[in-house]
Amino acid sequence: MSALGRGLASLIPQREPALAAPVEIPLARIRRNPFQPRQRVEQEALEQLAASIAEHGVIQPVLVTQTLDGYQLVAGERRVRAAQMAGLERIPAVIRQLADHAQLELALVENIQRTDLDPIEEAHAFRQLIDEFGFTQEQLAARFGRARSTVTNTLRLLETDPRVQAAVSDGTITEGHARALAGLPTTHQARLLDVVVSRELSVRQTEELVRRVRDGAPERPKQRTQEADPDLERVEEDLRRSLGTKVSLMRSRRGGRIVIEYYSDEELGRLYERLIGGTE
Repeated sequence: MSALGRGLASLIPQREPALAAPVEIPLARIRRNPFQPRQRVEQEALEQLAASIAEHGVIQPVLVTQTLDGYQLVAGERRVRAAQMAGLERIPAVIRQLADHAQLELALVENIQRTDLDPIEEAHAFRQLIDEFGFTQEQLAARFGRARSTVTNTLRLLETDPRVQAAVSDGTITEGHARALAGLPTTHQARLLDVVVSRELSVRQTEELVRRVRDGAPERPKQRTQEADPDLERVEEDLRRSLGTKVSLMRSRRGGRIVIEYYSDEELGRLYERLIGGTE
């Protein structure tokens, strides 16, 4: 009978376990997620969401885990805050029991998918997953659908001067500008940041400026009005895509040079294999 039972079980499609249905829980009993990667919430966007919730209610439930004295928020902080602003007392929620690393991971996934995190917040979240929960950069890349080099470059942002990080967070410069500035000692980065912002330099011009500073040349980047060589840019982009890291081409009167950057011994080994002729 047991053998027959196993045979029937293999023939009859088995139902997937039902997901927990949303329930209404008091907002006053929800505590903030200590692993929330987002550090800033735009007030205007929050007010717009609150107005929408006041009119239509909370459409998507938040995710919480139950505690001894209530609930801890896992994902949905903007919805909770907006619901409070709208005067709601209860909010729909899905309750799941999650370990600490799962709470951080889910909060990070939700925010990344919604593009709600700025690059610095994302870098801090990646660092926390590595330092506190033992993730490797390869695991982060696989989990969040990123290239390994992208995770490495994001983490490098945390090595920049605090002023550079603040400029990335508030949108004064891009992540590409910050990665270029990361090629200098932190004692030089703030000074170069002022130059980049005041002259409205592009990422490529910033990379050239950093190179000139490293080489001891005067800080005179190309003017914005000077046209870039489209063929050179195309070759540069093809090399970056092929090697999976930042590649810069610099022409001179007698040829030029190719600069290939790497950020760990492991990445150097990967580049070596690729350039020598090995495969990944």
